[in-house]
Amino acid sequence: MQAASKPDQHDQTGHDHSHGHGHNHDHDHDHGHHHDHKHEDCSSCGHDHVHAPVRLPQTVVGLVFILNAFVIHWSTDATNTIDDLSAMVGAIILGYPIVWTAIKDLSRGVLSTNELVALAVLAAFSSGDYKEAGLIAFLMLLGDIIETRTADGARASIESLIKLTPSKARRISKTGEEEVPSSELRVGDVIRVRPGDNMPADGAIVSGEGSLNQANITGESLPVDKKVGDEVFGGTQNLTGVLEVRVTRAGQDTTLGRVRELILAAEKTKLPIMRIVDRYMGFYTPLVLLIGALTWAFTMDLQRVIAVLVVACPCAFILATPTAMVAALSSAARLGILIKNVGDIELAARLNAFVFDKTGTLTTGKLAVSRLAPVGDVKPAELLRLAATAERYSNHPTAKAMLTLAGEVGVSVGEPKEFKETAGRGIRAQVDGRVVVIGRAQWLRDSGVSEDFMKSVDLNETEGFSLVFVACEGAFVGWIGLQDQTRAEARESLEQLSQAGVRRIAMVSGDRQPVAARVAREIGCQEVVAECLPQNKVEYVRQMKAKGYRVAVVGDGVNDAPALAAGDIGIAMSAAGSEVAIHSATIALMNNDLRRLPFLIRLSRQTRSVINQNFLLGILFVLGGLTLAIFGIIHPLVAALLHVAGGVLVVLNSFRLVRQGEDQQSINASVGPRSGSAAPREAAPATRPQLSPRPV
Repeated sequence: MQAASKPDQHDQTGHDHSHGHGHNHDHDHDHGHHHDHKHEDCSSCGHDHVHAPVRLPQTVVGLVFILNAFVIHWSTDATNTIDDLSAMVGAIILGYPIVWTAIKDLSRGVLSTNELVALAVLAAFSSGDYKEAGLIAFLMLLGDIIETRTADGARASIESLIKLTPSKARRISKTGEEEVPSSELRVGDVIRVRPGDNMPADGAIVSGEGSLNQANITGESLPVDKKVGDEVFGGTQNLTGVLEVRVTRAGQDTTLGRVRELILAAEKTKLPIMRIVDRYMGFYTPLVLLIGALTWAFTMDLQRVIAVLVVACPCAFILATPTAMVAALSSAARLGILIKNVGDIELAARLNAFVFDKTGTLTTGKLAVSRLAPVGDVKPAELLRLAATAERYSNHPTAKAMLTLAGEVGVSVGEPKEFKETAGRGIRAQVDGRVVVIGRAQWLRDSGVSEDFMKSVDLNETEGFSLVFVACEGAFVGWIGLQDQTRAEARESLEQLSQAGVRRIAMVSGDRQPVAARVAREIGCQEVVAECLPQNKVEYVRQMKAKGYRVAVVGDGVNDAPALAAGDIGIAMSAAGSEVAIHSATIALMNNDLRRLPFLIRLSRQTRSVINQNFLLGILFVLGGLTLAIFGIIHPLVAALLHVAGGVLVVLNSFRLVRQGEDQQSINASVGPRSGSAAPREAAPATRPQLSPRPV
């Protein structure tokens, strides 16, 4: 069709639809970002106290024996050996997991805080106060259970986002529909998905239309309309319509499987501060033992020593970072932000420069109608109807843009007759019995339209506009302007980044200078670098880093891999369905919403603040508790209560992060219904086409 808007006719449209030909497509998974994704066991997370084979029933049984001992003691006036026997049994049941864990640590040559708790329980037991020994053991186990269950709650909120693939699928075979385990699906199978069902695998729709809830993949709160040919993701929910889907990825190879794998790997990675804590914990236990020994030497009071050993367990301090990170990962995952290493959360708080690619990042990457300019008595809606009807059977991007706009504004598209498309030039068709010619200016002249219709044009094609001229029955009726439009939220997002303290925001593009300058004006970006080759983008990022900036590079994750790797953080947009995009950056946005970027900065800074608060709480509980214990102000049971309280406070403080981003979901819900193909489309173009004649 019209050469003016063909993606491959860059010299005529001003669009760099190729988005950087010549980019390096050899995407190493780390791209220079060497993330440690080792799957460490629980003991390596720093939270190494009382990770014994703790079972809630066992703890309850032990507590029953201890309470029974108190009841017997209070109900009889004389000393009774039965209450001691009951308390002893309870203390053994409750103390066994603690002591056994300490023994296993010592057998491996590890000296951890487990030994402190074990010594405290054994000291109370050896003094003959079985009730106290049992209560101390119970409180320590209770603290561990509460902390573990609460921390598991944060992990569960992650798992709830990614454990959505159904166990069964309806596979269509020659004999009809059969129900099979999802694990048996193979690439090429055709499955039927009914309304209300979750998608068992990634695939492409071969029959049917419906709305899908993709929130667990993209973080979008509104359903997305899907039709034949569109891509669907495993784990998303089909809300309406019966779909037949040809499987393209199954099992762990699906987008959801990759996301799950990377999120859980990130949850096991560590911040530098966590590694420092691990390194010095080996010195902490001997120091506490020394404090306990000195307390005994100066006071000869076993109760004080027990209290010192109990309150010195740095549970709150150790939990400070891991709980905050798990909560932050959960919050990010809910909005479709895939963070592959927790260190990137901490690094994002210090970003002060952003470098954006243009096409597909700040713009939609798709042509959209930006101007309807009818002439004479022709109405804008009539111009659109004629053009869209004539273009109905064309696969050219301009035809799709016109049909999309017609659907959005409710203009009915008729059936063209004698449709004929001349590649690179335009279309001729009959609409309502009238001959309509649509295409480039020269195509209309060659078709016998003699008017000087160029005088009505007030757009500059060198700025990235594609112009399509329309004639009906040999008379010029108007022109239509199309462009790769900026994302609706681009200007708002860049303003929020500036407000967050980002000092430099730049746009780099392989497109021509006038095109890049127009986009920059529309989104409010002051720094523009155009006509960049891939190596130029990399060099630009390196120069910015050399000036002391911490740089985030934002691109589509496919054509921008070298630049993404050059930044301190690489952020890939629209990563859903693209394994290359998921792996090509340190952070992947599963959707197109640029508002996720300022949210990421806010989440990062909030996480850092919560970690600092947690550390302060942990230090206060340990130092304050030690001081009170050494001077005999608190009893060992009170020390155990302080231990539990410190850990629970830290976990609850971290849990505030889980609610971060709920306002983002409400923003998504306010922008209107979405429809589209593989990725959700924008709610509205940055600039709506003018539907009324414009004076020229």
